[in-house]
Amino acid sequence: MEALSNPFYLLLVLLPLAAFLYASVGHGGASSYIALLTLFEIIPAETRPAALILNIGVSGIAFISFYKRVQFPKSLFLSLILFSIPASFAGGLFLLDAHIYKKVLGVLLLFPTIRLLNIFSSKEIKPIERKIWMAPLLGLAIGFVSGLIGIGGGIILSPIILFLGWTDLKQTAAVSALFIFLNSISGLIGISITGFHLPDGFEWMIPITLFGGFIGGYAGANKFNSPAMRISLAVVLAVASIKFILF
Repeated sequence: MEALSNPFYLLLVLLPLAAFLYASVGHGGASSYIALLTLFEIIPAETRPAALILNIGVSGIAFISFYKRVQFPKSLFLSLILFSIPASFAGGLFLLDAHIYKKVLGVLLLFPTIRLLNIFSSKEIKPIERKIWMAPLLGLAIGFVSGLIGIGGGIILSPIILFLGWTDLKQTAAVSALFIFLNSISGLIGISITGFHLPDGFEWMIPITLFGGFIGGYAGANKFNSPAMRISLAVVLAVASIKFILF
């Protein structure tokens, strides 16, 4: 393989940092990986599978870190995931035009920005009664969009269930992590049916990103809090969102 360029080394610094921050709140980080890979001019056909593979590893680590520290809402989770998995698989079968892909990604990046800034705090929200159809419909919609873009869906799910008052922050982290893990596997299977290629140097991205996720998951589950770092990442994602939407 040719010598790695300086921008690639920068990517190897940013990926584990993103994994650390996302795992600390129970996410896999796919939206951030996609943003970074896209900014480094890697095409969507390679970005989607790469982000999902990293997402599977980091979200799995995050779930293990949070699961034993919360009362896991199994009924809510099953209502979401049973409809989300097939929808994610279906979304993974499609490949968006690169221009449309960036616009959709730009809008979706607003969700992790909201989540990282803790705009919706469970302490400030009056719970909304969960009707039998609500979680399945939510899982179906999030699953399809997740497979289409190449994310696990936690960035969309987390602020919504917090806003509805269905989970507290720690429960949200655990639910989102497992939701992301299973959706990412389903989406990757959908993508693999038509075949995919991974970016050059991806073998370097995997271990260093998983390491960042391991440290982040452990820190987040053990009451670690770093507002300055979360705000910094939120600003980066907000800037990327504006860039993708407007340009």
